[in-house]
Amino acid sequence: MKRFLLSAIGLIGIAAPALAADMGVPYTKTPVMIPAFYDWSGVYLGLNGGWGTEQRCFDVVTTAGTFVAADGCHTTSGGVAGGQIGFRWQVSSWVFGMESQGDWANLQGSSVSLTAPANTNLSRMDAFGLFTGHVGYAFDTTLLYLKGGAAVVSDRNDIATNGIVVATAPGDNRWGGTIGLGAEFSFAPNWSAAVEYDHLFIGNYTTTFNATTGGVFSTDRVGGGSDIFTVRVNYRWGGPVIPKYW
Repeated sequence: MKRFLLSAIGLIGIAAPALAADMGVPYTKTPVMIPAFYDWSGVYLGLNGGWGTEQRCFDVVTTAGTFVAADGCHTTSGGVAGGQIGFRWQVSSWVFGMESQGDWANLQGSSVSLTAPANTNLSRMDAFGLFTGHVGYAFDTTLLYLKGGAAVVSDRNDIATNGIVVATAPGDNRWGGTIGLGAEFSFAPNWSAAVEYDHLFIGNYTTTFNATTGGVFSTDRVGGGSDIFTVRVNYRWGGPVIPKYW
C-alpha cells in the first residue's frame, strides 16, 4: 500500500506541470483603439482672399423717389482680402457655428448712361462685412457647411463726362442679407483651409449725385447683388484630434 501511494504521488507530480502548460496563461482583453476623432469645436481666427463681382443698376428718380427712367446696368469686379473670426461646436458629425468677416474690396465697373449718353456711370465697392450663422456636416477632417445672415457693403458711385468726374455721391453703407457655402479641410492639427462662395442680397437705395461745381446733379436709385469667391486659412483653438479606447 505504501509503495502504491508513493507511486501515485510521483505520477501526479509529473503530470501537474504538463497540465498547467496545456492550460496556458490567463487571458486578458487588449484595449481596442478606434480611429482618431477630429473635433471641429473651438474658436478660430483666419485670413481670406479672392475675387468678387457686383451687379449695379441705375434708375433716374425724382427727389421723392418716383421712377423716371432706367439708366443702365453694369458689373463691377475685382479682388477682395480680409479676415474672419468665429466659433464652432460639434455634436456627433454635425457642426454649428457663428462668424464675423470683414474684407477690403476693389470692385470697379462702369456703363454709359442710357438717359444721357455723354455721361458714364461709375461704381465701386470698397469693403464688405458678413455676420453669419453656420451649419455643417463633418467627414472627419473634411467639413461641408452652409452659412447665412446679414451683410453690409461700402459703395461709392460717380458720374463722369469725357473721362472727367462731374458728379459724385457720398459713400454709402448698405445693409442686406447673405447666403453661402463652403468646403474646409484640416491639413494639420488646428490648421485648416477652405474655399467659399457667398452671395450678398443688397436692396435698392436712393442717392443724390452732387455736381463737382456745386448743386444737385441728379438723383438715382441704385441696386444690385454681389458674388464673392474666397480661399480661407484658419487657426483654431480647442477641439484636438482625440484617440479613443474601448
